[in-house]
Amino acid sequence: MSAPENLPGTIRRLAPADAAGYRTLMLDAYATHPSAFTTTVDERAGLPLRWWEERLGADDAGEAGVVYGAFNDTGALVGVAGLSFETRQRARHKATLFGMAVAASARRAGFGHRLVLAVLAHARAIERLRLVQLTVTEGNHTAQALYERCGFRVFGVEPLAIAVEGDMLAKVHMWCDLGARPR
Repeated sequence: MSAPENLPGTIRRLAPADAAGYRTLMLDAYATHPSAFTTTVDERAGLPLRWWEERLGADDAGEAGVVYGAFNDTGALVGVAGLSFETRQRARHKATLFGMAVAASARRAGFGHRLVLAVLAHARAIERLRLVQLTVTEGNHTAQALYERCGFRVFGVEPLAIAVEGDMLAKVHMWCDLGARPR
């Protein structure tokens, strides 16, 4: 399924120059939706801007990962999704979608869907990759449905995956076969 062409805004790969906006968006996501992320706002808030720049500055030759951003019509960064690549020889055919976040003000405008499709298109362009995996907190039906619309399928549930404010939450593991196209 391709994203409609008439949707507002732009999706593009983030560069180190986007680090400040990326940092702001992610810190807000960690704070607003703590159960959606394994990382906490406290773990990331103290990191220098240089850390965020480096996360966005992977070179194309030996990429550790990429991050895509969604920008609204005013040019503000309103969503992100990352893709990290497995480096071990026997697992180099896999990548992981991480850090998916869309600002509350931009939800239900198609940015999340377009971000996931952009990450999958990037993955499909890398010949060695066969699949992309992700985890979503059990009970986050909106996110899980989005991933399913983009071609991901559940392959298991990890009980007690993360501890959030005294609660133990499970993570649903999903995968997308890069050879298959979404419905």
